[in-house]
Amino acid sequence: MTILVTGATGTVGRHVVDRLVAAGWPVRALTRNPETAGLPEGVDVVQGDLNRPGDLSFDGVQGVFLIPGIFDPAHATDLAEAFVSRAVAAGVARIVSMTSAGVTIRRGYEMLHAVEQVVEKSGVTWTHVRPGEFAVNKLDVWGESIRRESVVRNAYPDGVGVPVHEADIAEVATIALLQDGHAGQAYSVTGPEALTHRQQAEAIGAGLSRAIAFERLTYGQARHAYIEAGLPIEVAEFILGYQAEYAEEPPSVSPTFEQVAGRKGRTLAQWAADHAAELAPAD
Repeated sequence: MTILVTGATGTVGRHVVDRLVAAGWPVRALTRNPETAGLPEGVDVVQGDLNRPGDLSFDGVQGVFLIPGIFDPAHATDLAEAFVSRAVAAGVARIVSMTSAGVTIRRGYEMLHAVEQVVEKSGVTWTHVRPGEFAVNKLDVWGESIRRESVVRNAYPDGVGVPVHEADIAEVATIALLQDGHAGQAYSVTGPEALTHRQQAEAIGAGLSRAIAFERLTYGQARHAYIEAGLPIEVAEFILGYQAEYAEEPPSVSPTFEQVAGRKGRTLAQWAADHAAELAPAD
C-alpha cells in the first residue's frame, strides 16, 4: 500500500515520511519543490499543489495523510471535495487529516471543520488528528532571544500551555494510517505537561542545559516583539489571542497520545534538546 503524504517537507510531514519509511511502507511525498525536498532515499517525491487537485495522481495510493491547512482558505471546501473525490475514485481507502484543536474549542476552526466534514462524507475510513499548540512555533516567537540573550520574553507569565512535539503529532497520524482501530476518531493531541510560560522557559533551559530567563511583557510589548521577530501582524495577534484565552481558561493535558502510542509524550525539555542546534547561542 502506497501512502501519499501531503505537506511532506513540512514540520509534521517530514516526521510522517520518516516513520512510514522506517516501517517499510512505500511513500509518495507531495511537495511544490521536489529538488529541495531532502527526503529519504527511496521516497517517491512528486511535484504537486493541493490547490490544483486536478493535476494530482493517486495511482496505486491507498492511504493519504492530508494537511488541510495547505488549501487556499477561500476555496478550501471546494478544493477538498475535488481532492477527496479524485482520491476515492482512484481507490484510496483511508485518509488521516491533520487539522487543529481549534475545531474542538471552536476558535478559528471553520475552514478546517468544513474540510473534516468533506472527508467524513467521502465513504473512506477516516481519522482526524487535532494538535494543540505546536512546540516548534517557539522557534519563531522565542528563538531569537534564546539564541542571543538566553531569555524568553512574553506576556501572561502564568498563562498555561501544553505544547506538543511535532514528532508526537506525526506518530499519532502514522499509527492511524497503518493500524486498524482508529476509524472515525478525532484525536486531540497535546504535550504531556501543562506549563506556565515561566515554566516553559525553565523546561527549554533544561533541554538546552543552560539557564533561560523569563521577562514579562505587556500585551503591546509582546505584539511588537512578535512582529519584530518576523511574524505577520495577524499571526502575532492570533497567538496572543490564544494566550489571553488560555490565561483565563487553561487548556488541559489530553490523554490521547499515551492512549494511542502506549507511552508518555515527549516533554518540552525533550523538544528543546531535539532543536538544540537551532537554539544554540549566537556568535
